[in-house]
Amino acid sequence: MVIPLLIGCLVNTFIPQCLEIGGFTTSLFKSGQSTLVGLFIFCSGATINVRQIGQPLYKGAVLTILKYAMGVIIGYVLNMAFGPAGVLGLTPFAVIAAVTNSNGAIYTALAKEFGDDTDMGAIAVLSLNDGPFLTMIALGTTGLASIPVIDIVAAIIPLIIGMILGNLDPDFRDLLSKGLNMILPVNGFVFGANMSLIDIAKAGVPGVMLGLITVLSTGILTYFIYSFIRRKPDPMGMAIGTVGGNAVATPASVATSDPSLQPYVNSATAQIAASVVITAILTPLLTGFLSRRAQKKLAAKEQQQTDQKE
Repeated sequence: MVIPLLIGCLVNTFIPQCLEIGGFTTSLFKSGQSTLVGLFIFCSGATINVRQIGQPLYKGAVLTILKYAMGVIIGYVLNMAFGPAGVLGLTPFAVIAAVTNSNGAIYTALAKEFGDDTDMGAIAVLSLNDGPFLTMIALGTTGLASIPVIDIVAAIIPLIIGMILGNLDPDFRDLLSKGLNMILPVNGFVFGANMSLIDIAKAGVPGVMLGLITVLSTGILTYFIYSFIRRKPDPMGMAIGTVGGNAVATPASVATSDPSLQPYVNSATAQIAASVVITAILTPLLTGFLSRRAQKKLAAKEQQQTDQKE
């Protein structure tokens, strides 16, 4: 998603008139943001299997709660200490929108390499943090935004419809889950087509800070908390330390419900875009490192037990 986003951003920065010729071109590549996000949420809902119980449900619920709680706590504390304007250009709005949202594609790839089938199944629950739904709830419950209930309902309806269709017919689930891969690059381009390199450059230090905060809080810290809960080192706690590419659209989506946040949309969008790239690089590297570290500890423990028996 990041590469199409950068291409869209380049086009919008240097030849924006190409996206403003009207018709289907503008409708799809410039103003189709809300429709594509809704379609992404709809397809994500189809991947949630309500019959799925046991370890996948347990793991997905724990990871989702940890990710969500970290974002809400950090954003709330930042707001209490510095107000809506935040500090050093980093706003509570941007923090909650970014930190509560993870990159499901990266988690799935890491689960394939460092986890097992139950970790793969956990993505069905983790997909709940895709899109603006949980962010809207977080901003509303912490008092950072005034989100009408009907807007929260409207944000989750595509998810519910997708979930119903996916559970009624496995063929629907298969079809719509494949649609996620198709939607992501188009989504990326459209998000980028509503951004400018100038805005991203302005993100500067706040954007880097947002990426590092996400990796440290919902990556490294959740790794230790998740490992403690699981009673063994589990690299999947680190695998949620990303910012999902679709989080780039969250500020604009939320601001349509609460216009008072409109002044923060451009800066928040740029900062989130920067954090998407930073977390996409750091999280896989750290997950691999922690996995190897855990394997070495396990091997050393087994060797020690063998030596004691001898």
